[in-house]
Amino acid sequence: MAALLLDRAVLAPETLARARLVQAETGEALDRVLTRLGMVSERALAEACAGALALPIAAAADFPGEVVAPGRLSPRFLRRARAVPLRETAEAVDVALVDPFDGFAARAIAFALGRPVRAFVAEGRDVEEALDRLYAGHAGPADEGTAAADDADLERMRDLSSDAPVVRLVNGLITRAVDLQASDIHLEPAEDGLKVRFRIDGALIDQEVLAPALRAAVVSRIKVMAGLDIAERRLPQDGRLRFAVRGHDIDFRVATAPVIHGEAVVLRVLDRSHLALDFAALGFSPDLTAAWRRALHRPHGIVLVTGPTGSGKTTTLYASLTELNTAERKILTVEDPIEYRLDGISQTQVRPRIGLDFASALRSFLRQDPDVMMVGEIRDLETVQVAIQASLTGHTILSTLHTNDAASAVTRLLDMGAEPYLVTSTLSAVLAQRLVRRLCPACREAYVPTAEALAALGLPPREDLRFHRAVGCSACGGSGYRGRVAVTELLVMSDALARLVLARAEARDIARTATAEGLRPMLQDGIDKVAAGLTTVDEVLRVTRDG
Repeated sequence: MAALLLDRAVLAPETLARARLVQAETGEALDRVLTRLGMVSERALAEACAGALALPIAAAADFPGEVVAPGRLSPRFLRRARAVPLRETAEAVDVALVDPFDGFAARAIAFALGRPVRAFVAEGRDVEEALDRLYAGHAGPADEGTAAADDADLERMRDLSSDAPVVRLVNGLITRAVDLQASDIHLEPAEDGLKVRFRIDGALIDQEVLAPALRAAVVSRIKVMAGLDIAERRLPQDGRLRFAVRGHDIDFRVATAPVIHGEAVVLRVLDRSHLALDFAALGFSPDLTAAWRRALHRPHGIVLVTGPTGSGKTTTLYASLTELNTAERKILTVEDPIEYRLDGISQTQVRPRIGLDFASALRSFLRQDPDVMMVGEIRDLETVQVAIQASLTGHTILSTLHTNDAASAVTRLLDMGAEPYLVTSTLSAVLAQRLVRRLCPACREAYVPTAEALAALGLPPREDLRFHRAVGCSACGGSGYRGRVAVTELLVMSDALARLVLARAEARDIARTATAEGLRPMLQDGIDKVAAGLTTVDEVLRVTRDG
């Protein structure tokens, strides 16, 4: 095989020499070493073998849906030979082989089945997937070798993930994502390779597509770093890792999921150095900040932040906890997951498998003599009831809900089963928010909005008003935006609103009354930020259109 690869210029002599050294150390077959280290792709190897021997290549459709010749070939032998019978006829049996130069496998199958073998060349990945699918659960006492094969595969993945080029590649991806201030790294396996995308300022940006031979290696490396089980590729896994970038440690939350071409991985970048725990930095206006602080500093009550996933609710809660974090207060949190570790605050991760959910954790917190408790999310009636009970006994409760606006959060509590009189007695305020992309101050461009555009926003014509649009420069990577800012609306419980809640009024009636009492709708807050040159009309309409 080595001579074939050299003759066909698939492999350089110096690359082959390195592979021979590894082969001498590990005892592996040469083709395994070459593909494991990414020196040759499995496809190129299969095409070279097929061309040299004038054999067909097994396509995905060639692999059978059921075992061919059941009970007559040992799964242990097939795994060792890296062979899969494709179909059996009266004249011959078609067999997919990773190494067609290994004549022993073909002769053994022909002898066992009593008919000639027609060889097909296959990629190692396709053969392994077919064996896993066809012979799942066949590793019993009569076939203990399957476990050995799995162990060998596990060791192969460990070696692969520890290979220096793979380590440098993963480290480089992580460092580049942090430098670009990405919030997430997405690794998505596809037929043509491993697609890399970064989420920057809320938008997914394509980066590159890594070679197919690197798919398993990169994913395994990340799983090793996060302490996950690299042998488990059928179930989702979650973990964390810490990595030093530019001299400071950054935490990453890692989530894997099985997909058709391997495992998809998402790394959430939890960079504390870029975490804004100041209300002004988040985009709160001075009036909103003052009203929100009054709600937080009440001696007891429930304070909610609402919005869809990715709207910055957790960051707002962390900023609120920082506001309340003094030596005189004991603060406890229960989260899923804990995104950032806050000094001076006791944080707990929910563990549903052992019965530690939001409600049970909150109930146990009451015995810890806290002043303030933060619940990651109110999801059910039990959590609502415990939060209300805690508020009635003199505690401040911070939490989140998934609703479109502040008024809907009130009716959502009632829909969960909370009694109206208890909601009016305990709910202090609800903050609804979204995140819009912040214009790059280095390249934003001012313009005079048309009368029609102002009318669409409910504004009267004004000649002195200037809006801004995104342009793009080197400072913002050509996007025209740098960072994000919150657009918000704050509902504070009042006597008039309490009467509506007791009457189980609809959300739109609650919103109408709250607006009459001073609530600035999210759209209006967004327009104010457009007028201030912080964002664009399109961004505001994008996040408030359904609000």
